[in-house]
Amino acid sequence: MIRFDFKAPFVRPALALAALVGASAAWTSRAPAQSAQATSKVSTSKDRTEVSITVYNSDFGLVREVRDLDLAPGRVALEFRDVASQIQPETVSIKGPTADSLRVFEQNYRYDLLSPETLLNKYVGKKVRVYRWNQQLGKEDAFDAEVLSVNGGQPVLKMGNEITYGFPGRFAFPEVPANLIAKPTLVWMLDAKQAKQQVEVNYLTHGLGWKADYVLSLDETDTKGDLQGWVTLTNHSGTSFEGARLKLVAGDVNRVRPSYPGYYGLPMGGAYAKAEAPAFREEGLFEYHLYTLSQPTDVLNNEQKQVSLLEAKGIAIDKKLIFYGQQYWFRSSYGQVSSNQKIGVYLDIVNAEKNHLGMPLPKGIVRVYKADKSGNKQFVGEDNIDHTPRDEKVRVKLGEAFDVVGDRKQMSWKGFGSCTSESEWEISLRNHKDAAVVVEDVEPIGGDWEVLSESQPHQKKDAFTFTYDVKIPAKGETKVKYRVRVKWC
Repeated sequence: MIRFDFKAPFVRPALALAALVGASAAWTSRAPAQSAQATSKVSTSKDRTEVSITVYNSDFGLVREVRDLDLAPGRVALEFRDVASQIQPETVSIKGPTADSLRVFEQNYRYDLLSPETLLNKYVGKKVRVYRWNQQLGKEDAFDAEVLSVNGGQPVLKMGNEITYGFPGRFAFPEVPANLIAKPTLVWMLDAKQAKQQVEVNYLTHGLGWKADYVLSLDETDTKGDLQGWVTLTNHSGTSFEGARLKLVAGDVNRVRPSYPGYYGLPMGGAYAKAEAPAFREEGLFEYHLYTLSQPTDVLNNEQKQVSLLEAKGIAIDKKLIFYGQQYWFRSSYGQVSSNQKIGVYLDIVNAEKNHLGMPLPKGIVRVYKADKSGNKQFVGEDNIDHTPRDEKVRVKLGEAFDVVGDRKQMSWKGFGSCTSESEWEISLRNHKDAAVVVEDVEPIGGDWEVLSESQPHQKKDAFTFTYDVKIPAKGETKVKYRVRVKWC
């Protein structure tokens, strides 16, 4: 007899009834005309001889597992348990040891899970027993009841000649209905040519994801640093994969989104693990990159795991202070457009082998630290980076400079017609540090433009941008002046 206490209302919605899906086209065959009695068999994760998971950085993964099955020749109804609860049943394929050793007639995905509420729903129209504690007698009183309906987890009962609800007590059920299961399960109707077979099953599932995280430690001069890369893997797919071969795919893989809301499971939580050295081997895969862990690992359900991705010491870093303008400032009269404007602090890193790097870097967050005078590391900023191929540059913005500020004044402006102007500008950059600095002043301008005069030579970065590299002495100030003509239509 199954017993549940129903003193508190349910808060978890009932799961839907089992959904019948089409079997994989590669392995489906028409069922024979005769309706032979099927032998029932069950397979669990204990039958696994091999499992590998390929995880993509967009909350899904490919599961491949091999199991030794003890079937029976002929028709077999196989319950294939311990699959991911967020499995996409339409992606399942099953393969026997030979082309004709196994045929699939039908595939069902059963996810009507055993819970107090689903059990109550299955007993609508049936008799149950309700136990209520009798304080005076010091024991439970038993009542027979018929479940008339269940709404929002609250049963409506017929007890004797009365209809009631909200009856406090502990419900007892004579048995578990046959169509309620403890875990999501694939059920196949098979035709097996031999009893013992090694079967490979592949499927896609939501709830698997990974991301890259990087830790960069700067030296005293901000010109060198040590970079540590980590893979952070999360599994809330609903099942565990012990001793799995782990592969990660970095890249923007296109997927067709369903037109109905999916079920994405529970929030991630659980253990937190680390590896001690880089353990991934990188290779190209189509237009993406594949990272393979060198040894098997346990990927447990509701676990977050960290594994070392890369480690590079003494990489060259180019720190930049950048002062940005705006295109629209050239199109009208403004006067002083900014005062004490913050100057951004950036780190440029070349992802090249000669710079002790060279591995394609998956997108992720770079967190930067620097030791203070006592030797304790302090956090100085973080930024996202995108997927970065080898020999490309990574730029990380750390924040805004405290001791270097700038003003920008429009000294004159004159319009010619509806879309041409000449304007004169003065940029004042002040350095309150004890050491000289260089600030890159970036002038995004747009349209057709020509610098008519300037206090120092500019560099043309592209068709719509020119820059000045401004040297500012310690505790000093440097001004840049220029006059420009712009036509924007």
